[in-house]
Amino acid sequence: MRQAFYNKLEEIAVKDKDVYILTGNLGFKFFDNIRKNCPAQFIDVGVAEANMVGISSGLALSGKNVYCYSIIPFLTMRAYEQIRIDVAYHNLNVKLVGMGAGFTYGFEGFTHFGIEDMALMRAMPSMHVVVPDTIENAVKIAQLSYKYPFPLYIRLGRAGIKNRDGKDFDIEIGKGIILHEGKDIAILSIGNMIAPSLQARDVLKNAGISATVINMHTLKPLDVELIKECLAAHKGIFTVEEHSVIGGLGSAVSEVLAEGSYGGVFKRIGIPEVLDSSIIGTADYLWQAYGLNAEGISKKIIGALED
Repeated sequence: MRQAFYNKLEEIAVKDKDVYILTGNLGFKFFDNIRKNCPAQFIDVGVAEANMVGISSGLALSGKNVYCYSIIPFLTMRAYEQIRIDVAYHNLNVKLVGMGAGFTYGFEGFTHFGIEDMALMRAMPSMHVVVPDTIENAVKIAQLSYKYPFPLYIRLGRAGIKNRDGKDFDIEIGKGIILHEGKDIAILSIGNMIAPSLQARDVLKNAGISATVINMHTLKPLDVELIKECLAAHKGIFTVEEHSVIGGLGSAVSEVLAEGSYGGVFKRIGIPEVLDSSIIGTADYLWQAYGLNAEGISKKIIGALED
């Protein structure tokens, strides 16, 4: 996913010399062509993420279109104060590209997990948050971000996930995408969780439950109108995210539901607040352990409906 994203960004940077790409001592292989073709527009600041954000802000104030790249916790947490004061406060044209959504880095463990970042960035004034789910959509977001005038956090997940069923959808930042329509419940999913949510839909269908599945690729600005349509049409609303259940998509949707006095079933499906330190493994193993695969998602939905 990140390779496709930066391939598109390289195409843009070759044509526009005001596009700058910064990294914090990461991404050596997939930045090779950018180094070769746009050497003056690429800066590796070393292991100094806060400094990277500061440099990006200065470049943006000088009229440059800037992208910062790092692993999610290093970017969103280590440099949080600089993002807040330098980027968000001044509403600058800086794109923060975080790699490793949720459990993507698996065996690297908690230091590399991106499980609180959406909550942090959603709360940031002026910051917008987008989460592509496939290679194709990552390329589309790269193109959209080029002309996007606001501070933008782009959350990248696992490599190699391609569009499902041969279907292709246009993306507009701030507008969710209805992937499948159903009559009983709505599953609002984001990022890496789109694929297992679609698989869970098939499991639910076999259980006699018809589910709408929506790609909520933009966490902020949230597509409130689409959520309100879901409230009116479904007896159950479920959010699915590879993020803490606190502060992410589930929290954002619950705010809309509370203000709309929704009387149906609602459940947040995601990563629990406290992880089990004895559970170690690949991303797929962690998905299974925490019920974020198709079986786990459908089981949680059925259980909530039966309560």
